[in-house]
Amino acid sequence: MRINTFKNMILSALMLTVFNIGFASDPKEGGDDKKFDPKEMIMHHVKDAYGMHILTLNEGKEDEEHITIPLPIILWTDNGLTTFMSSEFHHDYHGHQVVEKGGQRFVNVHEKVYQLNEGETAVTLDEEGHPTNAHMPLDFSITRNVFMMWVSIVVLLLIFLTAARRYKKSDENVPSGIASFVEPLIVFVRDEIAKPMIGEHKYKRYMPYLLTVFFFIWINNIFGLIPILNGANLSGNIAFTFTLAVITFIITTFSGNKNYWKHIFWMPGVPVPMKIFLMPIEIVGMFVKPVSLMIRLFANITAGHIIILSLISLVFIFKSIAIAPISVAFSLFITIIEVVVTAIQAYIFTILSALYFGMATEEAHH
Repeated sequence: MRINTFKNMILSALMLTVFNIGFASDPKEGGDDKKFDPKEMIMHHVKDAYGMHILTLNEGKEDEEHITIPLPIILWTDNGLTTFMSSEFHHDYHGHQVVEKGGQRFVNVHEKVYQLNEGETAVTLDEEGHPTNAHMPLDFSITRNVFMMWVSIVVLLLIFLTAARRYKKSDENVPSGIASFVEPLIVFVRDEIAKPMIGEHKYKRYMPYLLTVFFFIWINNIFGLIPILNGANLSGNIAFTFTLAVITFIITTFSGNKNYWKHIFWMPGVPVPMKIFLMPIEIVGMFVKPVSLMIRLFANITAGHIIILSLISLVFIFKSIAIAPISVAFSLFITIIEVVVTAIQAYIFTILSALYFGMATEEAHH
């Protein structure tokens, strides 16, 4: 029963995605069909945006309506701080509607806000679609990825604070409610990741970070699979994975003991010529490790979203409803795999981070 319910939920989510894409590819006003561009649609759903577009009703008609969650746009321009809501762009992807604030004009081009040069009233683009009469101000806007990151932080706090209160109220420290779900995962991270990778005597100081990064990545990966969030794909953002990888690199670097640095700069137990040869390789390896963490998480999550959207796009590429059962069936299969991948990628990032910590703190063996 639970498996069937789970599959039905995924199928409903996929159908909702199909409907959203279908609305986006409806004929425009005047009866002319707009050529469906799968690359444009996929990149629009995968990359970050200034607002959260939920649904478009009656697209191309006079009563066209966009259901959105507007987010604040915060810019630092030559005239100082400028703020307004993303809804002022009115969800205009191709018209590049100009928003005027404080005598300055702004336009959204490919989900990047540009400030028009003085005296300009409309944006002009080159052959590659880049503005030629505008420049980018400093952008501190709350994008949908940032918004969902804050949401995930609130969700995590609610989960763990609620679990902590359950233990506080229990006389025998018996988990109940949400705590019964969280405890096995915490024990798993401790016994299967931290202890084997770092060691029985040193793992405790790294547990807060390992638990945080495991649950943080996992819950954001899950959010990225919810169609109604319109691709709030935080783990598929290279800046997000870069930041996590840098934090792991900093912890590893400052945790390194004498033995760790000796193995990098002057490998013990090998001839001097070989030590000189190995030293640059080991130094490069210090930076390759966080880069691999960054790319692995980013590439795997992004690839899953692109595959699902590509399969759904087949319906509109072939312009036939007959292809829909095949497209949805394969999309459902990939989505089920993606549900598993959300946890696997969180696990891989956490276990590799723990491995690097363990390498940095390992004592010399005599």
